[in-house]
Amino acid sequence: MKPDLGDSLVQFFVAYWWTPIFVLLFLAVVAYAVWPRNKKAFDDAAKLPLRED
Repeated sequence: MKPDLGDSLVQFFVAYWWTPIFVLLFLAVVAYAVWPRNKKAFDDAAKLPLRED
C-alpha cells in the first residue's frame, strides 16, 4: 500500500511495519511466559524474594 499524500513517511512506517512487529513480539513473550516447559523456572524465580540465604 502506498501512503496517501497527506500521510508522512513516519506514519506509514509505524502503521504498517512497527505495529505488526510489536504485536508479534508481544504474542511471542506471552507464549514464552505460559509455555508449560518454563513453569519450573518461573516458579523458582517467584520464590527468590522469599528465600532466606
